Amino acid sequence: MNLGKLRWVRLCLVELKRLWLVKVFRMDIHPSSQFSLSTKFDLTNPKGIHVGEESYIAFGVAILAHDLTRGFHTHTRIGRRCFIGARSIILPGVTIGDESIVGAGSVVTRDVPPRSVVAGNPARVIKSGIVVAGPYGRLEGADERQERLMAEYGFD
Repeated sequence: MNLGKLRWVRLCLVELKRLWLVKVFRMDIHPSSQFSLSTKFDLTNPKGIHVGEESYIAFGVAILAHDLTRGFHTHTRIGRRCFIGARSIILPGVTIGDESIVGAGSVVTRDVPPRSVVAGNPARVIKSGIVVAGPYGRLEGADERQERLMAEYGFD
């Protein structure tokens, strides 16, 4: 069976989870954003979670908006057209600027400037001034590269 035919099931499940998080927990998750079903949103302070339009949050990401050890609840923001790599951790109070990319496995402890790429533990800016040409943090030229590779390997 072609797994692509089941894509609609995943999209329905993600939309149901988004609606549950927004309606029941009052999170601020834009309808055009996407996330993996395994993404962990902080349910201790759900009103502190904000995800902008056309952003993508990959599998295993944890987004926190509270710190029990220091006893505070805060707001954690992911801007528009961002990509958050797999198994990253976004700590409480962090703002990820518009059109930024967080590398897989990163621990984001500080704010990320707009149009930047960060990676590592703790995450550090490794590139600034990037051009995000599409939704979900898609870099300029990514579509052309994908088409070229698909043709090269016979996946027309």
